[in-house]
Amino acid sequence: MPQQVTPFLMFTGDAERAIELYTSLFDDARVLTLDRWGPDGQGPEGTVQQATFSIAGQVFRCFDSPPVHDFTFTPSLSLFVDVVSEEELDRLFAGLSDGGAVLMPLGDYGFSRRFGWVNDRFGVSWQLNLP
Repeated sequence: MPQQVTPFLMFTGDAERAIELYTSLFDDARVLTLDRWGPDGQGPEGTVQQATFSIAGQVFRCFDSPPVHDFTFTPSLSLFVDVVSEEELDRLFAGLSDGGAVLMPLGDYGFSRRFGWVNDRFGVSWQLNLP
């Protein structure tokens, strides 16, 4: 039986900028750990070797992958966020869609009061919901 299941985000040089964006947008988000590759590491010096951060109590792990891959993030796996106010929804939608792509604009789609879906500038997919 697993001890814990933690979402893991693999970047190729943007991990620290992504962490900075996420922790700036979510009021309770914080960086828990951040270790960088050194001069003799597998990745470029100064990039993220391993980091953890939390949003609403959910811990995420991430790093900057040393090898370049032929894949990136996909909207088929997304982070679903329930918010408590329209103001919070608007702020998160604006911040996460800035430099990214809107998959579904904010609106009433019948399953909640207001919903929007974006890919952020790093390719991570976010579903933002006001129940």
